[in-house]
Amino acid sequence: MRSGQLGRRGFVALVGGGAIASPALAQQADRMRRVGVLAGGSLGDPETQASLAIFQQSLQQLGWIEGRNLRIDYRLTAGDPETMRKFSEELVGLSPDVILAPGASVRAIIQATRTVPVVFAFAVDPVGVGYVESLAQPGGNVTGFVLFEYSLTAKWLQMLKEVAPSTTRVAVLRNANDPVGAGQFAVVQSVAPMLGVDVRAISVNDAASVERDLTAFARAGHGGLIVAASAFAYNHRDLIIGLAARLRLPALYYERLFITRGGLISYGGNFNNQYRLAAGYVDRILRGEKPANLPVQAPTSYELVINLQTAKTLGLTLPPTLLARADHIIE
Repeated sequence: MRSGQLGRRGFVALVGGGAIASPALAQQADRMRRVGVLAGGSLGDPETQASLAIFQQSLQQLGWIEGRNLRIDYRLTAGDPETMRKFSEELVGLSPDVILAPGASVRAIIQATRTVPVVFAFAVDPVGVGYVESLAQPGGNVTGFVLFEYSLTAKWLQMLKEVAPSTTRVAVLRNANDPVGAGQFAVVQSVAPMLGVDVRAISVNDAASVERDLTAFARAGHGGLIVAASAFAYNHRDLIIGLAARLRLPALYYERLFITRGGLISYGGNFNNQYRLAAGYVDRILRGEKPANLPVQAPTSYELVINLQTAKTLGLTLPPTLLARADHIIE
């Protein structure tokens, strides 16, 4: 097995084997369907494995049993753009019925095909970056689920000020190669004056630049950090969390995974729930519906997650009103 590929046998072992086929799919038992998955994680990443397991289990609950009426071809890229491009072309060449492309991988898939149905799990601004024509009518071969709407990012700065009122300078860490990072920064910047905060973008594209630029930013004091959504941030999450702790920067993240690994606070969508929803769209496409007719959906609610131990380490006393709003508190 080549690096980045996840075989059926190994993945079934991960999720605990098969399930009982649904009678609703009895009529499709004579046809093996094929689903491709292009994900930005790596084989050794437990969170990536867990998320993909949720996707497969969700398909099982809908009656799609790997090895019985479904084959899933996994390609994991570890966030490398060239690997993503190569695996995109490889998956398209397998003639799948539908491809799941969570995160930034959808861009590579779209460049490889405009005919194979594609479902994204947590895109940001799919209209602005050209994935779909509109949210209500995607219009092509691509549809899926938005991780959050841009308006949410205005609340990031408000919450960070609530957590650390003395913060007067905030760095917004974004991927230099991802166009959606600019949109997230623009919204944060728009609310900064009314909160008395000076914000600056830190655009990075490798681990060395993250450490160098955040260290330089932190020297002036009274700083805070917002980590914008990107595959880069996800794949370098432990580095970013560790730097925020070492530099004593109160940091807000876009997803709860960062908080379970030691980050301070997050506000955004839930990755695992997005995979469950994406499985639902994959199911509908396998049953004959067209991506062009499946509206892109945004979350109806977001979750606030707080790590109290990290707050204590940073010497922060969190307001009771914020704690009362939290969906999950890690002590």
